[in-house]
Amino acid sequence: MASSAYINLVSKSKENTLTTEDIMNLLQYYKEITAKTGKQLGWEYSEAAFPYEIKEKPEGKGQWFYLKGTEDRYKMILIGVGTQPENTEGTDPLPYIQVTLHDQSTHGDKGKANEICKFLAKKLEAELKLFTGSIMYYYKR
Repeated sequence: MASSAYINLVSKSKENTLTTEDIMNLLQYYKEITAKTGKQLGWEYSEAAFPYEIKEKPEGKGQWFYLKGTEDRYKMILIGVGTQPENTEGTDPLPYIQVTLHDQSTHGDKGKANEICKFLAKKLEAELKLFTGSIMYYYKR
């Protein structure tokens, strides 16, 4: 059964708008910094840290995309963007990122999805609701 984690932007987050293009750019940045770490360590860490290709289908353009695994241990992670229907703070609706593990996803995908969620939440200074339902706060409160 599919499960999801949510990265909710809040009024104190760095950004108040978000697109799939923004997320793809953050994932490219993640690949770059892990490659630099690997270079310092003397091995191809970027291959192990992000074993995915970013794919976008025409019907999901601007709303969602997926990460397709490049190794046998990794299959797929879906990432989408939406806006919160209700906002208790009385401001404009704030966006969220939904990270979904498909039925085909493996335990390796879940581990990588958790890492990616934490990275995105930290960079955006957002609230992260993990697959387990636990909430982590990466914004100043």
